[in-house]
Amino acid sequence: MASPVEILLAATPLVLTGVLLIGLLWPATRAMPIAWLAAVLVGYWVWGNSVEYLVGASLVGVITALEILWIVFGALVLLYTLMQAGAFDRINEGFAAVSDDRRVQVVLLAFFLATFIEGAAGFGTPAAVVAPLLLALGFPALAAVIAALIGHVIAVTYGAVGTPIIVGIESPLGTYSDVIAAGGGMSVAEYSMAVAAWAATYHALVGFAMPLFAVGMVVYFFGEERSIKPALEVAPLCLFAGLAFAVPYWASAWYLTAEFPTLIGSMVGGAITVAALRAGYFLPEEEWEFPPQEEWPAHWVGTIEPGSVNEVDVPGVGSTGGDTPAADGGTPTTSAAASELSLLRAWSPYVLLVALLVITRVSDGISRFLTEGVLIPIETGFGEFVVGVAFAWNGIFGYDGLEASVGWLNVPGFWLLVSALVAIPLFGMSGRQVKDAWLEAGEKIVSPFIALVFVIAMVQVMINAGSYPGAAVEESMIELLAVATATVTGAAYPAIAALIGALGAAMTGSNTVSNITFSGFQFTAAQELGLPTQIIVGAQAVGGAIGNLVAIHNVVAALATVGLVGQEGRVMRLNLIPLVYYAIGVGIVSMLFSYVLFPGLF
Repeated sequence: MASPVEILLAATPLVLTGVLLIGLLWPATRAMPIAWLAAVLVGYWVWGNSVEYLVGASLVGVITALEILWIVFGALVLLYTLMQAGAFDRINEGFAAVSDDRRVQVVLLAFFLATFIEGAAGFGTPAAVVAPLLLALGFPALAAVIAALIGHVIAVTYGAVGTPIIVGIESPLGTYSDVIAAGGGMSVAEYSMAVAAWAATYHALVGFAMPLFAVGMVVYFFGEERSIKPALEVAPLCLFAGLAFAVPYWASAWYLTAEFPTLIGSMVGGAITVAALRAGYFLPEEEWEFPPQEEWPAHWVGTIEPGSVNEVDVPGVGSTGGDTPAADGGTPTTSAAASELSLLRAWSPYVLLVALLVITRVSDGISRFLTEGVLIPIETGFGEFVVGVAFAWNGIFGYDGLEASVGWLNVPGFWLLVSALVAIPLFGMSGRQVKDAWLEAGEKIVSPFIALVFVIAMVQVMINAGSYPGAAVEESMIELLAVATATVTGAAYPAIAALIGALGAAMTGSNTVSNITFSGFQFTAAQELGLPTQIIVGAQAVGGAIGNLVAIHNVVAALATVGLVGQEGRVMRLNLIPLVYYAIGVGIVSMLFSYVLFPGLF
């Protein structure tokens, strides 16, 4: 049995992460190297790991980070390609033109467009893109940020084409492959897909109300009178939109893969809702509007005035067609070329992406080739390298338990880039536009690269510390903390599982990193208490999503796009309202699943 001192020291890297990120508001690029160093020192002095082993465990984290960044880079290249081509402007116009009612615009842009962007790019992109679009339509800056952050939260578990599941769950649980095979008869990949399906069930049951929540927050806190009555007037629309999203979203998670739920939910649900509105259903009898701008409190508005699209800078959007960049170096005005695009043509690169992912996942032959087709093993004194359609490093520095891989062709990053390349001739893009899109994506990836490398390296050190031959402590740091938490919380653990995931995301600003940090923790705690592991790890995946509501990184990024930096505390306080609703709802469902409906599930 581990001593209290060992448990305390095992928690040091996580506590330090929380203090630096949340307490001192350090950026992750500064905080995470220090947290990694703390994990290394604990691994060396307390667990008795060798320096070589700790370096090897850290390299596992580096390689895992490269796989995440490969997906994110592809997602950002495709997004910025569509922005440069004017296709994204056309998509936005298609939503905004349906109604001038602010409540309808929240549903269409802050919910459907934001969830779509989350599924396509993730990593804080939705709020940073949608908030300035709402500002351009005349929303107060603060309202735009809050609506965008709340609107996309249901989608985060499957952001960036499923990265939080594909990498965040599957990668760290590789350590438990034997346990998963013995207890559930599944591979780690199959188990991760099962977790994704249960996470979608939580989201569908609790999160379908998020359009109503987003509208309610806007009308209550930014209306002439503090009343939710205007939100209740469009409740049928909000609930219809939530269900139109949730049903295909849930079905995709259960019957396809974790890459599709958010993309399919937003595309199918958005199309159904827009069609219903155009047919005259659910449109409010009277349009709701914000108070006159001269009556707005100072904290509602930043350095960018609400107004037309031409007046608002949308970060990351370069020139469209022959437009001239804005004089201040921000976004150029929207070109008429955007309006000339058909909606189908504007959406087509993402339609192609979904088709490519479906084909490569459904066809066993293609899937097998992408993962096993051309693999060349190379034995070295540092372990076995495997190169080809994938890259792997097995037995790093001679330690059998240390291995990592990157499926260059199988993960969505490759197909995202293929879709971006197809978009170039499809939209007749110039060389300058293509260059700007790729440079913008490259610039955006630098900070996440530094933060991800060190946070995942830290987690791998914590996960592998107990596997070192002759380790002074048999359990890993993560296992030690999980067992201690399970002992303290006991039967109430399912009720707080999502909150643990939310804490991880709030600290790191990422559902993926929260999952990497805590999925093994949740798995071990569930086993210790005899709870269904899929249900508990699924709650972790959902918690990692809802933590984005108050993740300081996401809040700061969104506020910066509307010129409102400095209002972080106000946004986080307001967003605690939907976070508490979501956490309580998921906690109740988790308790019900764990003890009443599915207690025998592995």
